[in-house]
Amino acid sequence: MNTPRPTRKDFRFWLPLATRWGDMDALGHVNNAMFFTYDESARLAYFGELMKGDAKFWNDYGLILAHIEADFLAQLKPPATLDIGFRIAKVGRTSLQTEAGMFLGGELIAITRSVVVWFDYRSSTPLPVPDAIRSKLTTAHE
Repeated sequence: MNTPRPTRKDFRFWLPLATRWGDMDALGHVNNAMFFTYDESARLAYFGELMKGDAKFWNDYGLILAHIEADFLAQLKPPATLDIGFRIAKVGRTSLQTEAGMFLGGELIAITRSVVVWFDYRSSTPLPVPDAIRSKLTTAHE
């Protein structure tokens, strides 16, 4: 991994998330696949807050996941409450690159990075990220 690891100060949006016993695998730690679910929870909370009041969001248009990856840095044993920091790393023409840092106290446990595409659900086609959304994202990260 050549990308610098994020720190707590790199994030403005936070979601506390308690692990569940069912997240644990046979080795007694949280299964790696669960971190993608944790990313999804943070992503949905972030965009839900950003787009609140827009009745068409998640109905006519919104986001669709195109890619996701993770770096696992430490084991996580339940029960635990993660602090998940979420941010937009880059805005493209039709897509957004996101990053989530999953912290237990001061320790970075995992990092997920994804690409989400601004999407017209009715026609099943990508759309350019609207200028109004670009503006909201800039405001959210100032």
